[in-house]
Amino acid sequence: MASKDGSSKFYSAFSLAAALGAAAVAKKGLNTSWRAATGKNPPANPADPDVGLGEAVMWAAVSGTLIGVARMLATRRAATYYAKSTGHLPPQLKKDGQDADKAPAPQS
Repeated sequence: MASKDGSSKFYSAFSLAAALGAAAVAKKGLNTSWRAATGKNPPANPADPDVGLGEAVMWAAVSGTLIGVARMLATRRAATYYAKSTGHLPPQLKKDGQDADKAPAPQS
């Protein structure tokens, strides 16, 4: 078994590769879907004043959301694979204190 530092570096590289791959696949699918839905290519640069504001906002919202979700799903899958392979979560994914039973009581 690799050292803790070595396995941590492996997880970092593995999750980065998974996130980048997922983002590339999501972007390709998003570009194809955008062309099918609008009949034109997605904006190359939504900040360009020649791109309509509505189109720029829609592209930014849709692409940001879908690519972000794809990256998150890929890194979760990488963490699951790592945990199954090593028997523990990667050091970067320690519990974050979001357990409902440990949350502070609401103030009245």
